[in-house]
Amino acid sequence: MEGFAPEPEQFPVYPMREQVSFPHMVFPLFVGREEMALLDAALRADHLLVIVTCFSTRLPCAWHDLAPIGTLCRINRIFRLQDGSCKATVEGGQRIRLRECCQHSPFFVARCEPIVEERQPGLVAEALVQSVHALLKIALASGRPLPGDVLKMIDQVEDPGRLADLVAVYLNPGLREAQRILEILAPLERLKEVYLLLTAEVQKLQVQGEIQAGVSKRVGRSQKEYLLREQMRQIQEELGDDDPRQSELQELRRRIEACNLPDAAQRVALRELSRLEHINPGSPEYTVARTYLETLSNVPWQTGSDDQLDVAHAQQVLDADHFGLTEVKERILEYLAVRSLRPTSHGPILCFVGPPGVGKTSLGRSIARALGRQFIRISLGGMKDEAEIRGHRRTYIGALPGRIIQEICRAEVNNPVFMLDEVDKIGQDFRGDPASALLEVLDPEQNDSFTDHYLDIPFDLSRVMFITTANLLEPIPHALRDRMEVIHLSGYADRDKLEIAFRYLIPKQCEENGLAGHDLEFSRAAVAKLIQDYTREAGVRGLERQLAAICRKLARQLAQGESAPHRIEAADVEERLGARKFFTDAAAGEDRVGVVTGLAWTEAGGDIIFVEATRMAGKKDLQLTGSLGEVMQESARTALSFIRSRAADFAIDPSIFERSDLHIHVPAGAIPKDGPSAGITIAVALISLLSGRPARRSVAMTGELTLTGRLLPVGGVREKVLAAHRAGVKTVLLPALNRENLADLEPELLTEIRVVTVASLEEVVEWSLLPAPAAASRPFAPASGSFAAG
Repeated sequence: MEGFAPEPEQFPVYPMREQVSFPHMVFPLFVGREEMALLDAALRADHLLVIVTCFSTRLPCAWHDLAPIGTLCRINRIFRLQDGSCKATVEGGQRIRLRECCQHSPFFVARCEPIVEERQPGLVAEALVQSVHALLKIALASGRPLPGDVLKMIDQVEDPGRLADLVAVYLNPGLREAQRILEILAPLERLKEVYLLLTAEVQKLQVQGEIQAGVSKRVGRSQKEYLLREQMRQIQEELGDDDPRQSELQELRRRIEACNLPDAAQRVALRELSRLEHINPGSPEYTVARTYLETLSNVPWQTGSDDQLDVAHAQQVLDADHFGLTEVKERILEYLAVRSLRPTSHGPILCFVGPPGVGKTSLGRSIARALGRQFIRISLGGMKDEAEIRGHRRTYIGALPGRIIQEICRAEVNNPVFMLDEVDKIGQDFRGDPASALLEVLDPEQNDSFTDHYLDIPFDLSRVMFITTANLLEPIPHALRDRMEVIHLSGYADRDKLEIAFRYLIPKQCEENGLAGHDLEFSRAAVAKLIQDYTREAGVRGLERQLAAICRKLARQLAQGESAPHRIEAADVEERLGARKFFTDAAAGEDRVGVVTGLAWTEAGGDIIFVEATRMAGKKDLQLTGSLGEVMQESARTALSFIRSRAADFAIDPSIFERSDLHIHVPAGAIPKDGPSAGITIAVALISLLSGRPARRSVAMTGELTLTGRLLPVGGVREKVLAAHRAGVKTVLLPALNRENLADLEPELLTEIRVVTVASLEEVVEWSLLPAPAAASRPFAPASGSFAAG
């Protein structure tokens, strides 16, 4: 090349680590600010410098790190940059050999000897040149790209040495391989090496082509779509657009990795995710798998809230939210004490049994607040499908987890307070028995590995505090009842309702009805009148409704611009709510023959009943009316048989049974009644009828009577005593075996009503029947009573 020195001279030496510089190669050279002295020296040396390959990565490199042969290059153009560096366009000239180093610092200057190549014309050279041209065309056809101007230049080159250098640059071998080719000085030998490298490259391209052709033949429609989507994804990445499907899969993977799954769940999740990546998004299986993974990642496997184990704080919260309920509060405080001593203890399975309106559901919320936990409530009333508890199999369209897992996912913690409301009202049909499915959920020994059918992975429910509620205990299956700790919540006494009204209900209703700024007050007499004359319940739900009715009427007056009183007295209650609905002196009416006051226990709490008996001429027939159940009918027959066997002891003429029909009726005939606790009430009604002795309406009784006259204990003592107190009863008769239940009664209640325990029917008769009237000349005359409340 013209302009290059043919004799040994001194040139600046530039070590290059990125590539090998070949003759006739034009390339950019970036020179840093610290190397500008070298570039300036080259410019002074007629724009010439020697570029030599350096195989060492250390800075600065040593003289012995440089290759012995390099390329003498000319600097054609320089672009100086603002940071002090520059970009130079460099063209390779001829090979050059380094002889000795004349300068080491600040850059190398070497004495160099140019290498002059000899031309070697002949048939071998022509054949090699033609073969290389042919291989280049094959490489181009096989997919190896080459710029058009380079291809045109190669087509015009006939010199073997120059062709070898150009093809070597095109092949771009490794650094050491390229330096080895540069150091081959004989043109034909160098071209032969390049020919071998080009042959290997062409063979590799052909093999790749064959493989791709074979694969393309076997690619089905789904695989073609996959390849197209991959190409589309790549295009979208280049354009800056996101692939929605890939973004979705990446988000799923991120959520799975972040939710700290157990090992078993992690393996299932990764397997499903890998399967999802190969499913066509248009397939129904894609939606099923994606929904499953989303659900799996939403389950709080390891996430729980920290319990507040401060017993004093929990006591304050429970007392602030509920009045009374001492047994329940003590049980919760005991649980907190155990958790503070043993944090790994299982949560209790509590069952609150009591009439409506006594605060079972609100008590669950209070417990959650005292513990610092999330509160979940689901109603089991009318539930008939087992899948509501255990979930559906994923094979079904629209399958979902059961309500247990769904609500835990919604709460986002694995240790909430979980209330299963109305557990006594679960149904069952051909779809399964939900009560049986609850056996695993409510068993502390099994629920640490509860398996929902949808998840199909064990989930630990042992940290959940389950609370169930029921109005009656009898409908709950025995196996389920055995797994729960039953706590009875009986009704409230009138004084308790007064306290609840002033502490909770009145402030709540004033707030809800917009009277917070009105300074409304209720007198104690007004609230007492509401309790006694307008409600008849064990709880306080009806009382709250009546308070809300008064508040609404006051709110209407204020909204219409009228003046409204700031204090509600007893006289204002009837004016705003109308005539009273219940009579508290129902048991204080006339003492009558054959009409006896009894006590009953229903799912709504305790209540009083009246048993009426009458006699007419007949042939020993016994009629029972009032929707009496089978057990209650048997109690009536048992009472009659016992009285007939002991007629003389009760001053009854034995012959009266031969010529009379007896009829026993319990009013409120539309309401079904059953149970054995009315046995002594029926017996006393018959004795009153047949002996002509009036029964005291102010005396109520309950107890089961056997055929031999023994009095057996009954349940619901507190509820029955409270019902008697509400109805104005003065004396309650209980079997002697119920004496221990008197401890459940408040001392204040026992000061207002007399509770007597009796051991025999004779004692019951003495307490409940008056002496026969002196003027009663016909003690066995027909008598009857009616259910007159008042």
